[in-house]
Amino acid sequence: MKVAAIIAAGGSGKRMGQRKQFLPLAGKSVLEWTISAFKNASSISEIILVVSPDDLERAENLGVKITAGGAERQDSVKNGLKLISSDFDIIVIHDGVRPLITADIIEKSIKEAKEFGACIVGVPVKDTIKRVGDDLFIEGTVDRDALWQAQTPQAFKYEIITRALKKAKGKGKATDDAKLVEDLGIKVKMVMGSYENIKITTPEDLVIAEAILRRRNVLS
Repeated sequence: MKVAAIIAAGGSGKRMGQRKQFLPLAGKSVLEWTISAFKNASSISEIILVVSPDDLERAENLGVKITAGGAERQDSVKNGLKLISSDFDIIVIHDGVRPLITADIIEKSIKEAKEFGACIVGVPVKDTIKRVGDDLFIEGTVDRDALWQAQTPQAFKYEIITRALKKAKGKGKATDDAKLVEDLGIKVKMVMGSYENIKITTPEDLVIAEAILRRRNVLS
């Protein structure tokens, strides 16, 4: 079984004021931690990094294949997929700004994708969820028992994600890769991830991420 990973790292970092994937985190960049996790996953035989066209030069020394992203996430994933030959069986797609992903979870997503065709990593929602109107008054409380927070990686059989991206052309942006597969009528399996698998979005996330890395004893 041949498995390739596409790491989507083309974000502009508007909320951080800079490219968050290149921010320093405990001696490395956020992106270096992410790539390292995939290099430690034994099933991964190829890694494609998708970055903004402006970041191609600064990504050259990261030790993986790189390509430029597109206008939307699905365009970026499609660009990454162009560098992967059709003899690959499973494609794993991951956010470049989720540096705390582990090889174990990556391997679990691959195993589930092999069995079910499509899967995503996530965690059950812990907080109470309120539905709020435009006037900011609460309109109702959502039953959280069946709600999960989607994360990445999201893993798919090559044929499935290729078909989903082709069908999605010109239909606007999707919230994640799994949505494109759902639109094909294909069931997507949820795989238990980790509450530590956070997405670096705000400065506070960097503080939390470094604390987690220190607890894991992976810092020199």
